[in-house]
Amino acid sequence: MTAKKHKILYLSYDGMTDPLGQSQVLPYLRELSKHGYEFHLVSFEKHDKFIEHKRHIQLICDRAGIHWHPQDYAKEGGLRKTWRQIQRMRKVVNYLHHKHQFEMTHCRSYISAMIGLELKRKKGVKFLFDMRGFWADERVEGGLWNLKNPIYNEIYKYFKKKELNYFNEADYTISLTEKGREEILSWKKIKKDMDIQVIPCCVDLELFDPDKIEDADIQILKEQLNIPSSKKVVGYVGSIGTWYMLPEMLDYFKVVDENDHIFLFVTGEDPETIYAAAQEKEIARNKIIITSCLHSEVALYISVFDYSIFFIRPSFSKKASSPTKQGEIMAMGKPLICNTNVGDTDKIVERYTAGKLISSFDAKSYKSSRIDTAEFKKEIIMQGATEYFSLNEGVQRYLNVYKNING
Repeated sequence: MTAKKHKILYLSYDGMTDPLGQSQVLPYLRELSKHGYEFHLVSFEKHDKFIEHKRHIQLICDRAGIHWHPQDYAKEGGLRKTWRQIQRMRKVVNYLHHKHQFEMTHCRSYISAMIGLELKRKKGVKFLFDMRGFWADERVEGGLWNLKNPIYNEIYKYFKKKELNYFNEADYTISLTEKGREEILSWKKIKKDMDIQVIPCCVDLELFDPDKIEDADIQILKEQLNIPSSKKVVGYVGSIGTWYMLPEMLDYFKVVDENDHIFLFVTGEDPETIYAAAQEKEIARNKIIITSCLHSEVALYISVFDYSIFFIRPSFSKKASSPTKQGEIMAMGKPLICNTNVGDTDKIVERYTAGKLISSFDAKSYKSSRIDTAEFKKEIIMQGATEYFSLNEGVQRYLNVYKNING
């Protein structure tokens, strides 16, 4: 007799056709589905990416037995658009719960948590708050919400109150970092016995495995990208957005380049934005290569790097941030240069001798932080990825949380 599966509703305001959906949601759900959990996944998809990748995502879901309920993410409309989409999420969730009677709602970030908490209060459905960072503070510190505007000021205060409700009423909370966990538990209005588990942004070590990358494939890719074999490659992977410090990363490149480096961006960003920033720094256009790829191809592109770089603007909200790219870079055994005061990043780099850290963005720091790849051991860096960022370990932690919530 087949054991009855636990029905779980997974809510995400992010899309599964976005890179983060493919790297930080679907791999977990795929593996958790093997342990007696039946997922209904509600996500909000950007139209162009949905058209391009929907078949691929649907195939992943079908193979894992995940019931995907994609919704349209409207790009235009500002606050009214967001409110309409919250209403849409509420309507879809009420319909699905009436039909399937979920045991638990797994809510990715704050907007999804609004609906998950409502479902707990009204229907008694268990509520897992997967916070993904201090979202309201990220909006302010990222320049998206100006608190001098009374509307945004009220929205910020509203979500900071909701944040306390999420933490205090959740059956469990997930934090991406130890620093984030410590910060939350230090607050006076947090219940003392709240359950909180740290699970960083993990990486699929089956996919990000340098032993599966052939030297011939690396050479072919370098030729396709017109990278001379004599050049060292400084690599950046992922989106840039409002948090990653493109001008400062270009400053670093300019300081360390001695006419033997190429800066390779593997990103979906508009190339002209990057070229324009490089031109402002008087970096020759032929020093910059910009390309994009599917998530399944990222490991090959990282293999082209000699080392990688990412600078993130440090702030209060970044205490709770875990850069997805860090686990992927370390899994491929590549050293990295990054800055301090972002989540647990610096602690991990130091523990596994995975690269160099800077604490100030100036030429002196850049010069003293040049990466000599001979100083770093690939195996130790990879060990760090296995111990800290392994998808298998992340799945096991989620399983423990699910069992504690659902019995």
